[in-house]
Amino acid sequence: MKAVHFGAGNIGRGFIGLLLSQAGYEVTFVDVNETFVTQLQERGEYPVTLASEGQETVIVKNVTALSSVTHAEEVAAAIAGADLVTTAVGVSILKHIAGVLAEGIGRRLAGSTAPLHVIACENAIGGSAQLKELVYAKLDTETRSKADISVAFPNAAVDRIVPLQQHEDILKVVVEPFYEWVVDASQMLPGYRPVEGVHYVDNLEPYIERKLFTVNTGHCSAAYLGYLRGYGTIQQAMADEGLTGLVREVLEETGAVLAQKHGFDAEQHSKYIDKILERFRNPALTDEVTRVGRSPIRKLSPNDRLVSPALQAFDRGLGFTALTRSMAAALLFNVSDDPEAVELQAAVAELGAAAAVTKYTGLAADHAVHRSVMAEYDKLK
Repeated sequence: MKAVHFGAGNIGRGFIGLLLSQAGYEVTFVDVNETFVTQLQERGEYPVTLASEGQETVIVKNVTALSSVTHAEEVAAAIAGADLVTTAVGVSILKHIAGVLAEGIGRRLAGSTAPLHVIACENAIGGSAQLKELVYAKLDTETRSKADISVAFPNAAVDRIVPLQQHEDILKVVVEPFYEWVVDASQMLPGYRPVEGVHYVDNLEPYIERKLFTVNTGHCSAAYLGYLRGYGTIQQAMADEGLTGLVREVLEETGAVLAQKHGFDAEQHSKYIDKILERFRNPALTDEVTRVGRSPIRKLSPNDRLVSPALQAFDRGLGFTALTRSMAAALLFNVSDDPEAVELQAAVAELGAAAAVTKYTGLAADHAVHRSVMAEYDKLK
């Protein structure tokens, strides 16, 4: 079995590539980093170490790589002959890989009706659906009709903390032991072969929102609040009991939304929150607050981890003050080497905080959530 995976970064190597290799796939990574590509081609393997007490190391085998810049033809050919295509590049990068994906799918459909699944493993709701739209825009009508029959883009939810890291061996990755990869089975083609380690469900939305509104919401809240308190890492921030209490308040608000909307058992979800906070505190997994908090504009967008649960809480008559505190903290995330943080600070300086909130969140100034953000901003500032 052959898989093509876009993104040879830490998530790609330490999570998706690892699971695919262990499930018996030959994995071809596609990346713009020529050093990664060369090393993967020459070695055909790399180490992944678990951030646990035993520090177990797994050697991932049967891998190679192609450059999306200099090997476009080979990438398209690999897609044409693959059993599975996955991505872990970041939602904003999907548009840049859509062209070669469309080329590969077009070649495939010209001579084969073998089923192909394309799964975007991104921190987004409907990531695969977004990728499908981008790919289909580059296909002609006839090819789209063929793709409708034998190419599927099932949405997925993925969860594994892989911090920014540097090692003497550039291919080495340290990851937390916990992982979750959930795929929407209702969007798979009939007779699909499950990937070992992947959880298939008929309704993905509860899993996506549980992960996004707990792991991602909690992680960025810890980062923004930790940044304001002068902490350098998430682990330092989470050692502050007061700050941990603030993060828990955020997750209790999102948990109330999830319980009411999806029927999650309150006691079980409380244990899930405990597990997430424990993961954030993992001393073997040092993660900088500037990395976790990066791209605050994206994190403040209407459908993302802060604004969406706050609006859903408002609509359901639930509390959202802790969420708006995290949103306000994001407005104060002043990191000079983060382009989005720089843009956000410039907008606050030029337009004022209230107008900047409206610009990036879509919240009208008279909306209760907007008013709460401004009240929390004044407190934090």
